[in-house]
Amino acid sequence: MIHLEKKANWVRNQVLEMTASAKKGHIGGAFSAIDVLVALYYGGFLRFNPSEPAWEDRDRFILSKGHSTLALYVILADLGFTSWDAFKTYGQNGSFLGAHPDHAIPGIEVDSGSLGNGLGMGAGMALAAKMDQKPVRTVVLLGDGECYEGAIWEAVMFAGHHGLNNLIAIVDRNGQCVTDYTEDCNRLEPFTAKWEACGWEVLSIDGHSFAEIGQALDHGRNRSTQRPLLINAKTIKGKGVSFMEGALEWHHSVPNGEKLVRARRELTWTE
Repeated sequence: MIHLEKKANWVRNQVLEMTASAKKGHIGGAFSAIDVLVALYYGGFLRFNPSEPAWEDRDRFILSKGHSTLALYVILADLGFTSWDAFKTYGQNGSFLGAHPDHAIPGIEVDSGSLGNGLGMGAGMALAAKMDQKPVRTVVLLGDGECYEGAIWEAVMFAGHHGLNNLIAIVDRNGQCVTDYTEDCNRLEPFTAKWEACGWEVLSIDGHSFAEIGQALDHGRNRSTQRPLLINAKTIKGKGVSFMEGALEWHHSVPNGEKLVRARRELTWTE
């Protein structure tokens, strides 16, 4: 797991620097989701081909919480979907790398970030794969604040009804939305029970433990059930930088000055 931990720390460093350089970005939610993203892309779960992004038999991944896309851009550039020169234009006028995913970017399946739409699109892709009898998995990463959207629950019911066992939803359960804590402004609990009631299998894990993430993904690969799978990943918003962790202001604040220096220091990898 050490290689995944190192990669995750490297991705956090890149997100930090690009957020500071562009003076924009949603760093808190990107940091909470990075370990899950690294496990998906570097842990051998997702099937993809950077030299052929539209490969027909690729697994489909949708970042429904699209405001965290900077973390995904780093990974796609590192894997060769796009160049580092292109990546470094993030947030600049004329760049094709904006604040939310765009399907014109190699490796991005759909436009997202208008919250609530990703799971429905993923369910449609999963149903199409089943109808075409293709061994393709669809994975959707959602934010927990996003789960206030009614369209999410329509998709949850649809996927359970159709037995989409090739669909995996991962919720970045960091307990925060843009302005508040989820259980204070509009509680989600009992969260997993709602998914189970709609016919989903549910696993709750530590979303920063590569061992637990890996076990959950392995389970998702080798299931015999007809139920779709929810991985409820309990995370910390701003994970990796002490003054960002759990602090509401870091939903989209930009580190500068002494805070940038301190964040760089805390993210320095040591054996």
